[in-house]
Amino acid sequence: MVTEATTRWVGRAVRRLEDPRFLRGQARYVDDIVLPQMVYLAVVRSAAAHAQVRRVDVRAAAASPGVLTVVVGTDLAGSLSTVPPNAVEGAQVAPVPHPILAQDRVRYVGEPVAAVLAETRAAAEDAASLIDIEYDMLPVITDPLQAQSAVALHDAAPQNVLLRWVRSSGDVKGAFASASRTVAQRFHIPRLAAAPIEPRGAVAWYDPGTDRLTVWCSAQDPHRPLAQLSRALSRPDDRIRIIIPDVGGAFGSKGAAPVEVILAAWLAMRAGRPVKWVEDRRDNLAASYQGRGLDAEIEIALDAGGTIRALRARLTADLGAYLFPSTPVVPVTTAMLLTGTYAIPAAAVELVGVATNKVPTGPYRGAGRPEAAYLVERVVDLAAHEVGIDPVALRRRNLVPADRFPYRTPLGFTYDSGNYPRALERACALLDYDGWRREQAAARQKGRLVGIGVAMYVERAGSAVWESAAVSVTPAGRAIVRIGSTPTGQGHITTFSQIVGDALGIEFDAVTIEQGDSAIVPRGVGTFGSRSITIGGSALVSALEQIKVKAGLIAAHLLEAGGQDMVWTEGQFHVRGAPQRGVTLAEVAAAAYQPSRLPRGMALGLEAHGVFQLPGPVFPFGTYAAVVEVDPLTGEVAIHKLVAVDDAGRIINPLLAEGQVIGATAQGFGQACLEEVVYGEDGQLLTTTFADYALARAPQVPALTATFLETLSPLNPLGAKGIGEAGSIATPSALANAVLDALAPLGIRHVNFPLTPRRIWDAIQTATPGRVAKA
Repeated sequence: MVTEATTRWVGRAVRRLEDPRFLRGQARYVDDIVLPQMVYLAVVRSAAAHAQVRRVDVRAAAASPGVLTVVVGTDLAGSLSTVPPNAVEGAQVAPVPHPILAQDRVRYVGEPVAAVLAETRAAAEDAASLIDIEYDMLPVITDPLQAQSAVALHDAAPQNVLLRWVRSSGDVKGAFASASRTVAQRFHIPRLAAAPIEPRGAVAWYDPGTDRLTVWCSAQDPHRPLAQLSRALSRPDDRIRIIIPDVGGAFGSKGAAPVEVILAAWLAMRAGRPVKWVEDRRDNLAASYQGRGLDAEIEIALDAGGTIRALRARLTADLGAYLFPSTPVVPVTTAMLLTGTYAIPAAAVELVGVATNKVPTGPYRGAGRPEAAYLVERVVDLAAHEVGIDPVALRRRNLVPADRFPYRTPLGFTYDSGNYPRALERACALLDYDGWRREQAAARQKGRLVGIGVAMYVERAGSAVWESAAVSVTPAGRAIVRIGSTPTGQGHITTFSQIVGDALGIEFDAVTIEQGDSAIVPRGVGTFGSRSITIGGSALVSALEQIKVKAGLIAAHLLEAGGQDMVWTEGQFHVRGAPQRGVTLAEVAAAAYQPSRLPRGMALGLEAHGVFQLPGPVFPFGTYAAVVEVDPLTGEVAIHKLVAVDDAGRIINPLLAEGQVIGATAQGFGQACLEEVVYGEDGQLLTTTFADYALARAPQVPALTATFLETLSPLNPLGAKGIGEAGSIATPSALANAVLDALAPLGIRHVNFPLTPRRIWDAIQTATPGRVAKA
């Protein structure tokens, strides 16, 4: 069969097919689910950061009106298992999983200690407030740099080391010994809150007649919660059904099944009634895993010509009190990306992840990539200022050339494809880099603090390198797609429909996309790490190709032609050289369910199951650039221009891709200028509400000029790489470089995130006075 390729839909800016349902208020989230005889779960959390639990008195709570049961940690012994952290290649990971409920010791404020099940949510929360917990306080660790010399939080983690990863390649020592100049800097990246508009929640229902446990939960996919609940409950996964309803944002924070969901499922089986648990915003900020949290010492060695010869780094990751399944993955991603887009021949990185008395960390949009981009891009900018080379010129000198792909980095990644110089030049043109440098020189003569920042990035995408999809074409010629990827706002129904529309030549209204139900979709991996189109889309392409092959054989039989003589074009099969002799896909589909019209020995139906396995990660990349001005009297930062050039391989839908970039850029702006999770020295969380934790408001988010380049990946049939996290990766680095460029005439070398007016003002006050007037 010959296929005449058409791309009617892929590459077009199609508006989201999902939106009308949401705009009409027809979306259904976890808290909208109400089942007969449903009861409610409230969780009692530790008020102490580190303490021995001497006594948990539940008598008053148990006697409270409407209460069905109260449980503490000892009640779960032998009934529930913890979910271990994921293994990470090349890393030593301590066996310190998060307990379902604390027993003799609590290790962070917000750790679940007890739970109440009651007839109403109000009754459960009222009873929870009556539980009396007596603590013996223990020393608290909040500074990760002091953790290794502090009291041990776990016997299984000597010196409080939960994670260790070390890698070295090339002659690092020799490069530093012979360097014309070395540039070093210490960095602190604070923790961030994912803050999805919908907090976490679940409804669990057990049907003893079918021995089936059904759990609706706000999550990024059904697959990981299914595996984790199966393990925790010691229950076969075919006896568990996970349904993901509409999800109000996740940003990485809803990957693992929370311990509260495991507890709700266990209680549903024990109580014989459906159980609902939905957290409030305070609980979400205190107990949902946080992102980032890293201290780093970075040093690079340069030769006389400004070529970077080596990089070495020591990273200390603040992992919190325990390890969630994905906690160890994020800092290792940072470590492996530290050479960025640069052809640095030698590198040595030591990563230590330590335990502190804080909620554990986990993936948050970017998940290790923003940290890596920030560290390498800041030290490259520092090198440019110290050597006296324009920052763009220094980057040009050190980028991996376009003809060196696939490119193996000294830290172990193999970049699949790229054209980094093109992305840099496109961003400079979009920004008018040379024009702004002239404007900056004039502004500095007037004492104005104008700064220009450029930041490159490369990210790893396509984590957990397989996914599945199933396609069934009905006798009416409609396509039903069941796919392992699950949407949390990305627009999967639209993009997957575009792929189906092109492959089968049918309209969107003839395509149904089913996702998020473990009883319906094939086994898969899920949605995270910008993998849905790259891997999920490729699995879909595999299934669609199988459909077309079988449909071609049926068409040949109907037309009494040989299979090799069939031509497929725009939803129709015809005989080569005789386009008038043809049948549509709908006609073929109708015949596929009529045994008498099929070739001898062919199975009934028109269905296929596709599994795609990526041979290795793909690596999107790009360049962001910003122009800012700092008010020296207030420290406020005005962003005059922000541009984004992203290369994510094949873009299925530019409109949706741009939406992803805009949303991620808003979060990147928040990281750079506003957001920081703050704990007191006693381990108490100080940013407990949105009055304390500063999320960006719409008027604060800078306007963005964005464009896309397409360097196709050779590793998947779509050539796609992923776009969902780009803005969160490069925006902080570009803004930091711009702000520090603005402050350079004052002799200010570095300011840590967030770049708040107060922090910048303090830096200005300690700088040498009068420098700006002389610049």
